[in-house]
Amino acid sequence: MNAFEWANATSVDQAVSLLTPPATGDPDEMPRPMGGGQDLLTSMKAYIVRPPRVVNLKTISGLNDIKFDSNTGLKIGALATISDIEENSDIQKNFPGLAEAAESIGTLQIRNIGTLGGNLCQRPRCWYFRLENYQCLKKGGTECFSAGNEDKFNAILGGGPSFIVHPSDMAPMLIALGATVTIAGPNPARTIPLEQFFALPTVDVRRETILKDGEIVTEIQVPASAMAATSTYLKFKERNSLDFALSSVAAAVDLGPDKSVRDVRLVLGGVAPIPWRVPKAEQFLTGKKLSNDVLVQAGKIALADASPMNQNGYKVPLTQTLIRRALTKLNT
Repeated sequence: MNAFEWANATSVDQAVSLLTPPATGDPDEMPRPMGGGQDLLTSMKAYIVRPPRVVNLKTISGLNDIKFDSNTGLKIGALATISDIEENSDIQKNFPGLAEAAESIGTLQIRNIGTLGGNLCQRPRCWYFRLENYQCLKKGGTECFSAGNEDKFNAILGGGPSFIVHPSDMAPMLIALGATVTIAGPNPARTIPLEQFFALPTVDVRRETILKDGEIVTEIQVPASAMAATSTYLKFKERNSLDFALSSVAAAVDLGPDKSVRDVRLVLGGVAPIPWRVPKAEQFLTGKKLSNDVLVQAGKIALADASPMNQNGYKVPLTQTLIRRALTKLNT
């Protein structure tokens, strides 16, 4: 990796000041914030990013807080670790899908270091992007090498001109729970739906989020809702011990007294460049009881727009099965 300056920020304002970018114009050569650092440091070692300065956020007091209120919901600081979320009793009881998503990530050692903000902002795992010798589209090149080549792990929904998949496990579940995210930067802080935080390659092929240079995530808010306690996260991965999702489903459902669906959110992971919500399937499920026939049809609707590549067609039936299993679990 290139030499860089290290800075310990003691406040959000100081961090933003330290992240003020130089006038290079290259997004891979901007100062970078660091929480747990697992994704950032590996990216630096492969020269994917070459920041002149790394700003340590863990020295900012309060950014790792987790606060729960039964009326308003949950507030999670961006520096809260994945283990903090996994082991929090309020989250386990009131947002079980969120605890499940946290538990699915990596190993205990990774979860003890990795942060929520880092998980949401991590870069894609496509091996063409990660290999130093490939100058792909996401690194300023002219070609997405996965298209027509080794595309087993790439997108079947929302792909093009880059076909990466977003690697976050927390993001699909948080979007299913209606979360919002607070962003600090040179301009006044703003809070937006987390669903609007992620950017398709058609918006900006070099970035995965709407974060501008000098901006950081400070907090995620999850509202109290009837669906929160009836939520789950199912993830399929090649290695049971640790791995990124080949496909995942975050589901949250509000069932009426007769077990018919009053409200539902379904968000897919591992299949698109952003966490992929499926509103047509949600609309189909609303008002119905979750019979097997209904679940089969919902899976078909959710994947109706899928465009598999040479080697990843398996993701269509796999994701349909995960949808059925997730909703069946919540219906018991």
